[in-house]
Amino acid sequence: MLAGQLADGRWALAGMWGEAEAVNLALLDSDSGGVADRSELAIATLPCPQGQFPSIALHHAPAHRLERAINDLFGLEPVGAPDDRLWLDHGRWGVHYPLGACTKSTEALQPYVFLGAEGEGLHQIPVGPVHAGIIEPGHFRFTANGETVVRLEERLGYTHKGIDSLMAGAPIDRAAQLAARVSGDSTVAYSIAFARAIEAALGVEIPDRAHWLRALMAELERIANHLGDIGAVCNDAAFALMHAHTSVLRERVLRTSNDCFGHRLMMDKAIPGGVNVDLDARGMEKIRSLLAVIREEFPRLIDLYDETASLQDRTVGTGFLAPALARQYACGGYIGRASGRSFDARRDFAYPPYDSLRFEVPLFKEGDVNARMWVRIREVEQSLGLIDQILTGIPSGAISVAVQPAGRICEGVSLVEGFRGDILCWLRLDPDGTIARCHLRDPSWFQWPLIEAAIEGNIVADFPLCNKSFNCSYSGHDI
Repeated sequence: MLAGQLADGRWALAGMWGEAEAVNLALLDSDSGGVADRSELAIATLPCPQGQFPSIALHHAPAHRLERAINDLFGLEPVGAPDDRLWLDHGRWGVHYPLGACTKSTEALQPYVFLGAEGEGLHQIPVGPVHAGIIEPGHFRFTANGETVVRLEERLGYTHKGIDSLMAGAPIDRAAQLAARVSGDSTVAYSIAFARAIEAALGVEIPDRAHWLRALMAELERIANHLGDIGAVCNDAAFALMHAHTSVLRERVLRTSNDCFGHRLMMDKAIPGGVNVDLDARGMEKIRSLLAVIREEFPRLIDLYDETASLQDRTVGTGFLAPALARQYACGGYIGRASGRSFDARRDFAYPPYDSLRFEVPLFKEGDVNARMWVRIREVEQSLGLIDQILTGIPSGAISVAVQPAGRICEGVSLVEGFRGDILCWLRLDPDGTIARCHLRDPSWFQWPLIEAAIEGNIVADFPLCNKSFNCSYSGHDI
């Protein structure tokens, strides 16, 4: 029934993960975008005592890779799945199904078979997993007709870290550190997502000041990443001047973060129970000075982007993502919002302190590289306004409370807006407070597949530009 409702668009797939003998679905009310009091998130669990479950991907394409990952890790078979190839398992682990009925790998895996394409004059171009730049590994298999891309197929999983396995049995403080390192550029968002799931499971209410400090860190993280992306997209269009200037502004954000919170990325600062570092008057002044610099420099850079015809020629109309696909895949962040999907967990789930702050969620419908750039630009502006409100309205008081085991099995879930989009955290705690099972879902799981659709019909040379405009996380996906 749920598979049919997903296919009909009644629900959006927010996550799918396995356990030793069960599969879990996270379902998001697909009509909730933009209406905060209608947002709903539900978790459905299906026991799989026979090691099988009916394939969701058979009815709903966004579940394809999630099902393959479940099979790789737990050995649970999605019956009727359209694609039974391995996904995270590249034959390097020495075992099969490490989180389920673990068995030794006694023979080499067969070579990975990429999907074919038929037609005259087609040729394949393999790219990666090792790339020319200092970036994470991923393989891209292009089928092209001349310079025009006919099909792109990705292969990921090269940065698999075994996060799900490392979480099992970990105490809360150790698990929080693992969560903060799933994707380093989103360390604050991941830390908040994990902390909120722990607090939900244990019924912990943290001090108001801690909520506001978390949001301040999250908005600084968002600004830093958007500035980096804006410059990097321009750099891939051979406009290095923008990259240089936005890199300077991003560095200012990172240095200010370090001065105020003791770490350039603010890693391990948001913790279950609150935060572990406060902001003094000197820090508030430093952040106000940073905002003044960005407000002075940023508009001139945006004018430069908007008025450079050669740059617009590369970004406008390139890498079009259809709004219907963005909606089907529940694609979050700037990618979804550039293709008309109005969803932002800060607004639609209104977790504190965003329920007390005023901001707009930028929305465009063009779905191209240029639209994804403009969402980033507008989000920087909105984040500047949010930080103003936080510095003005932040309450005084304590910044953390103790987190104690509940003495029983309990579960918690959270959905937090990172700079790429919504991050899901679901966990179960044992009576002693250690982690029985924790699953963290990066927004990239529902964004990576859409690059394959967005690049179709474009030229091969535009792939770096399109790929950077998405800027999906390899590490966040590969868990």
